[in-house]
Formats: sequence, C-alpha cells, structure tokens
Amino acid sequence: MMMCEQFVELVTEYLEDAMDADTRQRFEDHLALCPGCVTYLDQIRDTVRQAGRLQPQDLSPAARDHLLRAFDDWRAQ
Repeated sequence: MMMCEQFVELVTEYLEDAMDADTRQRFEDHLALCPGCVTYLDQIRDTVRQAGRLQPQDLSPAARDHLLRAFDDWRAQ
C-alpha cells in the first residue's frame, strides 16, 4: 500500500509516464482510495497547464527576480 508521502514524491514521474508498471499500479490504487491525493494530482496538473501558458513578458520584473532567486536558493541546497 502506498502512503500519501510516497504518492507526492512520485507525481512528476506519473505525469511524465516514467514509472514502471508495478509502481504505476500502486500509484493508481492509492488514487482510487484517497480523495486528498486525487485533489493534489488535479492541482499539480492545473499548475503545470497554467505555467505552460506563461510567457516571459507576462512576469513583472519583480516576479521574475523573485523566481530566479528562489530557483538559485533551491539549487544551492
């Protein structure tokens, strides 16, 4: 049985169709039993869809700088 924490860690692999069949089955079995993770997966799908629509000119200079700093901090960890 997959736990929610494992589910969250595997969402990207699931969306990119990069899991083996056994893990995919466990992932989908968890989805069938956990409404919270269904909501989480839907939110991630929506975030990816919305982010894919952004153009560089859509961001203010302050937002761009904030995001770049966040990615730099993440990479440094």
